[in-house]
Amino acid sequence: MRFKLHDVHIRRSISSLAESYTSPASLSSGIRDLVRKTEYLQALHLYTNHDHSSPLSTSVFTFPSLLKACSSLQNLGYGKTLHASIIVLGLRHDPFVATSLVNLYVKCGSLDYAVQVFDGLSRSGDVTLWNSLIDGYFKFGKFKDGFDLFRRMVALGVRPDGFSLSSVVSVLCKGGDFRRREGKEVHGYMLRNSLGDDSFLKTTLIDMYFKFGLGVYAWRVFLGVEDKSNVVLWNVMIVGFGDCGSSESSLELYVLAKSNSVKLVSTSFTGVLGACGRSENFGFGRQVHCDVVKMGLDNDPYVCTSLLLMYSKCGMVGEAETVLSCVSDKRLEVWNAMMAGYAENGYGHNALESFNLMREDRVLPDSFTLSNVIACCSVLGLYDYGKSVHAELFKRPIQSTPAIESALLTLYSKCGSDTDAYLVFKLMEEKDVIAWGSLISGLCKNGKFEEALRVFRSMKDDDRLKPDSDIMTSVITACAGSETLSFGLQVHGGMIKTGLVLDVFVGSSLIDLYSKCGLPETALKVFTSMKTDNFVAWNSMISCYSRNSLPELSIELFSQMLDNGLFPDSVSITSVLVAISSTASLLKGKSLHGYTLRLGIPSDTHLKNALIDMYVKCGLSKYAENIFRKMQYKSLITWNLMIYGYGSHGDCHRALSLFDEMKKAGESPDDVTFMSLISACSHSGFVQEGKSIFEIMKQEYSIEPKMEHYANMVDLLGRAGHLEEAYSFIKAMPIEPDSSTWLCLLSASRTHHNVELGILSAEKLLRMEPERGGNYVQLINLYMEAGLKNKAAKLLREMKVKGLQKNPGCSWIEVSNLTHVFFSGGSSSVMAPEIFCVLNSLKCNMADEDEST
Repeated sequence: MRFKLHDVHIRRSISSLAESYTSPASLSSGIRDLVRKTEYLQALHLYTNHDHSSPLSTSVFTFPSLLKACSSLQNLGYGKTLHASIIVLGLRHDPFVATSLVNLYVKCGSLDYAVQVFDGLSRSGDVTLWNSLIDGYFKFGKFKDGFDLFRRMVALGVRPDGFSLSSVVSVLCKGGDFRRREGKEVHGYMLRNSLGDDSFLKTTLIDMYFKFGLGVYAWRVFLGVEDKSNVVLWNVMIVGFGDCGSSESSLELYVLAKSNSVKLVSTSFTGVLGACGRSENFGFGRQVHCDVVKMGLDNDPYVCTSLLLMYSKCGMVGEAETVLSCVSDKRLEVWNAMMAGYAENGYGHNALESFNLMREDRVLPDSFTLSNVIACCSVLGLYDYGKSVHAELFKRPIQSTPAIESALLTLYSKCGSDTDAYLVFKLMEEKDVIAWGSLISGLCKNGKFEEALRVFRSMKDDDRLKPDSDIMTSVITACAGSETLSFGLQVHGGMIKTGLVLDVFVGSSLIDLYSKCGLPETALKVFTSMKTDNFVAWNSMISCYSRNSLPELSIELFSQMLDNGLFPDSVSITSVLVAISSTASLLKGKSLHGYTLRLGIPSDTHLKNALIDMYVKCGLSKYAENIFRKMQYKSLITWNLMIYGYGSHGDCHRALSLFDEMKKAGESPDDVTFMSLISACSHSGFVQEGKSIFEIMKQEYSIEPKMEHYANMVDLLGRAGHLEEAYSFIKAMPIEPDSSTWLCLLSASRTHHNVELGILSAEKLLRMEPERGGNYVQLINLYMEAGLKNKAAKLLREMKVKGLQKNPGCSWIEVSNLTHVFFSGGSSSVMAPEIFCVLNSLKCNMADEDEST
């Protein structure tokens, strides 16, 4: 009986052991199934439980799955344990196991271990093993090492497969230290070894050639593809030509793909819409939009984003808004595209409104959103709003990108918060060229030119940084603003060496520099060395001539610009109008005004201000008033010009009335406004009103009078005959009076025959400007008018001894498109004999009428 019970116990133990036993094949299959289902942790648990309970060895087929689980979980420690087991079991030379080990170490960031595993099998002919390490080098950014390993593989007779070649070609697209030669080398190898039949490989090659800027080579590969039914192939071609600047070719390929009945997908439409946007071909873009609707992709977020960008780049913001309104699922990229479109087209307020609507929809912004919003705040001057957006960066886990940091630099620099700008700059981990450029540009826009140049010099200390054309444009602008000609010349010389001087914006900045430094001849040399197909350079040169009192050359250059087939913009017209105003050439001004209207050139506030100024200076205040009244937006300059116009034409009542109208419109006057008002009162003899205006300026608006205001007040009092009051006013001035103040008193003294004050004023003038002949002439005339001929003769001799002379007075009149110039004591007009003949005839007629009366 005892033996029977013992037999039962043994049988039960054997049965339990049989139930706990799992065969290697079953274990391997179970682990593979779990890994296939991405249940990596469960797969490792299954292996661990088996390994501790079973005395049997693990199958060689189990380790690749286990190593894949470890790499997916980034569990390097467990992977190393498996590696140890593999070595003990003698499985390290198995190509599948070795490849899995290399992949494990690469994905866990241990490239050195991967290389050690590979070196133990470097003579292996298994291409998968080679691919795993080549791919590892590429993932670690060691492109040269990866490409060298590829060459070594080929040299050892290991035939690359599609994965090898596509990996290498894809990396070559990214550049690095590689040149086009390596790409062509790989392509040649594929052709020699009949490896070029794979359509995926050919698509990769096409992409590589486009990235190299070799569109012709890409086209040849495309033509060599027999089966062109793959839409990916067409998409790469469409996008590639668009990125290379050949948008027309992209559009043609799109049409060709449709005619070949290729089944287009959303990526196809995003590519062709990008080409439409770059070429601003909104007509073709609308046709593509129709195709999008027909395909039912009008609510696809990526296609909608491309539609928004296309319409925005074509300046059709209204159409972009229509697209946005039709999108039911407005994702972040859709909002970003709309905000970028608003910002690009100058609708900053709309961009900020979209930002608020996006937040109401509970769509969280990203770095691209915030960089656009901050940039709009900079343009609109909404510095407080920009600072609140900056604060949002700290509240939300949004990564601060170089684009955001550069936008913040510009924001703080423009609003004058240098401390905040420098703090942002200091906290930047990597200060690239864009960051330095943003800081320099912001300082320039805020008028801090010396500081901008100091920052630029600091940037030059870092040899790794190469200033681009944007930075150099800002630097030249800073030199022009601070009139630092010597440093500007150094910068100009440096740009000649680097070739940046050929950039149209850099060249235009140089013209502006030499213009402000009074060197129009040097500016012309820069202009003539530039390409003449861009109106920016022409505008700069036209403005240069106007600024340097060469209006005739400015007008002539504008005509040359039109002869060269260039279409002027509002800046061109404004610059020429400034020149016309200085010469009071009414016929030219009216012709240019008509030309602007006929061609439909957009008239901004600056252009309209220039038209008002031109008509005022040409004596047609009614024309100026007509433009003024039709303007929807009137800047402070607009009001000042019109007030000055009324005053200079002796209509002080209307000047004062317009001042009241200006205040009611909510526009605050500046020092120029009051200068024009006091001048208007002076010309009309409104002494009390002028005094009142002067006091209002100081008391109500806290504007400190400048020398021009004091001179105008002296002129106001002097013209009215209040000479003693004028002299007392000069003595009470808080600043030292200059020559213009004493000249006003001298002129008034001559008019009202006050010899004593006249002599006093003249003596002051002679002490201030002893080399100016006009001052001597004023005093000589005063002596002559007072009958002091001896003193006048003595002063005249002294003037001749010093070699001084007064520039003769000059006037001119435009008749039949010809300008006749007259100087005091003569004339340069070709019609002078006829003119003087008519004058003599008129004198005779007046003498005869006088005798008869």
